[in-house]
This record gives sequence, structure tokens and C-alpha cells, in this order.
Amino acid sequence: MSATSAISASRRTPAAVLGALLLALTAVLAGAGTAQAALPTPVSAATARGYLATLAVAAESHTTTYDRALFPHWITVSGTCNTRETVLKRDGSNVVTDANCAAVSGSWVSVYDNATTTSASAFDIDHLVPLAEAWRSGAWAWTTAQRQALANDLTRPQLVAVSASSNRSKGDQDPANWLPQASYRCTYARAWVQVKYYYGLSVDSAEKSALSSILNGC
Repeated sequence: MSATSAISASRRTPAAVLGALLLALTAVLAGAGTAQAALPTPVSAATARGYLATLAVAAESHTTTYDRALFPHWITVSGTCNTRETVLKRDGSNVVTDANCAAVSGSWVSVYDNATTTSASAFDIDHLVPLAEAWRSGAWAWTTAQRQALANDLTRPQLVAVSASSNRSKGDQDPANWLPQASYRCTYARAWVQVKYYYGLSVDSAEKSALSSILNGC
């Protein structure tokens, strides 16, 4: 029952009204310090399979011309908070930040390998579709503004806080060569396809085969 419904049902009992208000306030305050601890929910497996079927299949290209600096990040999102700080706050629990938006306390669980930490510096913000992979899949032809949008996308499931070790292990590899822990693979594949579909990026044949196999088992 919402606080409004509780008040309406207890209109003739002031004590109950006060109690309902206090309970509602307590719930709000309790939730204020806990983030959702998740990237934006990807499309369903069925939708991802449909998207994957429409993606252009092409060999990767322009590999030697990639430069991370061509994808400006991290940009200011709000006030003093940049994209990295925003994701750390979103993906952690009970995150406390200072005046500069840096996380000074909280806890994080890496969806890639289940590693945990209470130190924000121990986690990286992973580009789920790596910037180098995006470059090789068509972003080489984009404008700087388009590359910046991908590198800082908080709307699609493109950014996630994970352990530094898992992020280093992944590097710029696609799902044909690297995958997170088994329990997260369906989510990972759905997110990967959604991002590539949204940005019109291609997939190579091995990548498509790996994604199809995962999505068919979701």
C-alpha cells in the first residue's frame, strides 16, 4: 500500500496517519543510500536474437588505426559527477560520495566474476562493447560526437562497474574470445547485441556464432 493509500484508509485515526507518514519517510531514507547495483536492463533474449539477425556480418577492419583518445570520456554528467563516478554510484550499494563526486565508501560486486570490494579504485568501468571493438566494427567512420556518445552511454547497457582483474582479462575481446561468469552470459549477450544494434555496428562471423549460441540458451 502506498503512503497516500495508507493515509486515506486511516483518515479518522490521527495516530495511524502519523504512523503511515513515518513509515513512508523511513522507507525513502532507507532507499536513498542504496543504488540499484545494475546496468540498464537489456532487451529480452528473443528481441536480441531478432536484432542479431539484422546486424551486418563483416570482418573487422581499421585495427591499426584505433586510438582510445578518439572516444572522449569520461564526460561531465551532472554537477561535478562524470560518467565513471555516475556508474560507480549506480552500481554500488550504500555509496557515499564527497563534494567532488568521488566515492569514499560503499560496496561493489563484479557481475563478471563475482569479486567484491569496498574500494571504488579497485573497480573499473567497463565498456561492455569495448571501444576498440566498436572501432573495428564501424566506429572508425563515425564523428567524434558519435564516439563520445558510445563511450559515455548511460541509457543503453554499455557501461558497468566490474573488477579490474576481469576487465583486464576481457581487454577488447568480443564474445567469441571472452565471456563473463556463466550466470551472467545471457545478460551480457543481450546487452552486447542491443548496443551493437543501436549504434549500427557490425559483427564478425565468429562473434555472431558465439552470440547466437548464448542467446539460444537463454
